[in-house]
Amino acid sequence: MTALSAIAGILAILIAVLVTLLSIQVLMALPGRRPRPLPPGRRPSAGILIPAHDEAAVIAETLGSILPQLATGDRMLVIADNCSDETASIARQLGAEVVERTDPERRGKDYALDFGVHRLRDNPPEVIIIIDADCQVHPGTIDRLARVCNETSHPVQALYRMRSPAGAGPKTRIAEFAWIVKNQVRPLGNLRLGLPCQLMGTGMAFPWVAISNAALVSGHLAEDMKFGIDLALAGYPAVFCPDATVTSYFPCERTAVSAQRMRWEHGHLSVILHELPRMLARALSKRDIRLLGLAADLMVPPLSLLVLFNAAVFLLSLMLFLYEGIVWPFHLSLIALGFFGVVIAMAWHCWGRKIVSFPQLLIVPFYMLSKIPLYLRFLTGRQRAWIKTRRD
Repeated sequence: MTALSAIAGILAILIAVLVTLLSIQVLMALPGRRPRPLPPGRRPSAGILIPAHDEAAVIAETLGSILPQLATGDRMLVIADNCSDETASIARQLGAEVVERTDPERRGKDYALDFGVHRLRDNPPEVIIIIDADCQVHPGTIDRLARVCNETSHPVQALYRMRSPAGAGPKTRIAEFAWIVKNQVRPLGNLRLGLPCQLMGTGMAFPWVAISNAALVSGHLAEDMKFGIDLALAGYPAVFCPDATVTSYFPCERTAVSAQRMRWEHGHLSVILHELPRMLARALSKRDIRLLGLAADLMVPPLSLLVLFNAAVFLLSLMLFLYEGIVWPFHLSLIALGFFGVVIAMAWHCWGRKIVSFPQLLIVPFYMLSKIPLYLRFLTGRQRAWIKTRRD
């Protein structure tokens, strides 16, 4: 066996494992579900933290979706972080508690949240709920997050939807479908398996005891995902709550879309590279099935990269089959490719038909090819610093 055939075999096994993990999550999510009843008993007090950097264009709509959901004893704190616009004054006019933070050297969401948590220490709420300043919070979401968090004593992640703006092209709609697979379908599959989920950045609820003792500042590009892993390792894995929903929109401007996707995907890959080994080691040493399930979820790369990786392994295996007669890597990669196609088609049929039409699916190969430079940049000059996505 040549070195190339050995590499092809290892890669074929790896892609088969990744496709199997994804397929289990999708298949477990397929049965229909009904909203769960609210946990009974007293509704705990909630502190709503809203980190905001130059969000004057959207902060009013966000606060307007939260204010009707607040109960007696709740606090809503906007952290106007290094703002140069009217974010703070608009939030104050709408009745929010506002604290302004200025530190040009230490910028980013994790610094703002750390500042906000410290601000609440004098009179801490029972539950902290984090909402991004560009999100709309669906009715009943604050109540459900607070109750489920109190009932489970674990972080709780709402369903976070990113929608295509009016008039969006097929690439944005394909990205929205991929987002649904990652942030709705896969976490729902894990929920039905009794496994935790990743944190998604907004619509997150935490018991005060968990977040008040945690290290919020990491400087990581995917600070939310990293924070969720740190909490899971500390004994607080997150629970998915699909009956609570927050939504936001993809930007319209092409450069803003590219910058946002690079930050998300480079951050995701960095977390896989640096956090997966220690998660697997801890899960195996502690024989912790929840950590192992979270590590398995983290192992699956972004959907576009998984497609490209699958296709590359298939082509390499096909060449070895044609020129050297090595069969099994080709068969394994072919099965993985076929099964991946079937599972994604099932997910599209259940969750994606209203977002991406069948004719629009024909441009998926071009969409995947267009993302190759993004992944190459991860190898040659990955994004490391936090850069705010520009609003339209």
